[in-house]
Amino acid sequence: MTLPDSSDFPSSGPNPFARVRFIMVSPSHPGNVGSAARAIKTMGFEHLHLVAPANPEICQHADAQALASGATDVLERTQIHLDLSAALGPSTLAFALTARARALGAPPCDIREAALQSAQALGSTPDTEIAIVLGTERSGLSNEDILLCQQVCHIPANPAYSSLNVSQALQLAAWEMRYALLPLTHEARLPDTHGRHNPGADPASNERIHALVEHFGQALVAIGFLDPKHPKKLLPRMQHLWTRSHISVDEVDMLRGMCTAMIRTAKTASHQDNS
Repeated sequence: MTLPDSSDFPSSGPNPFARVRFIMVSPSHPGNVGSAARAIKTMGFEHLHLVAPANPEICQHADAQALASGATDVLERTQIHLDLSAALGPSTLAFALTARARALGAPPCDIREAALQSAQALGSTPDTEIAIVLGTERSGLSNEDILLCQQVCHIPANPAYSSLNVSQALQLAAWEMRYALLPLTHEARLPDTHGRHNPGADPASNERIHALVEHFGQALVAIGFLDPKHPKKLLPRMQHLWTRSHISVDEVDMLRGMCTAMIRTAKTASHQDNS
């Protein structure tokens, strides 16, 4: 599938990440809720909603707090609802995430298609809000829950074993959503060095490479690998290898450090033999 480009989506309206909510229906394990909060924050989202959790204080449970691991602010903002209809609230496009084939509603799509649809909708209309709905740990979403959503969505997992932990499924969904929404915010997909130059990554000069070859030759002689009277073509070949590979300044320094250690070790061994 072609990666989305910023020109594909006319960006309008508030932050698209703030217009996506993740809904967990009847969660029973506090650890899953904490892990979900962490997944949401890691991918740049904010809103977690719970429908009729087994424990009304599930977000305060020690396991939830521990597995949130720095995303306790998401837990603190988590909203709890009596039913899915209330949790969907102002959302205009809801995806029911399920592992089972369902003969209900609109034709199903996979999570990547759902993310691209969401990006298109969020970029086109400022009032659009998206909901990703996940079911219980044991049985997933009911048919009644699915009928409240606009579309059924699947994660294309191994058909022989498609069971995903609910927090893992949410992490995958959040990742796909983030990747699709980045063009709307013009955020980079890769970490930014902010223009900092690393001189160690610059290509080594021929002068440095020549000095390395000489040092390398001394080290090989010291350990008895190279006969200086019959050097053959070993050192020219090493010089050609390093020149061809555009070795960096840091890499030259690393290799020369190894040469120094080899020579020192050979001298120590020789001194011990003569003692």
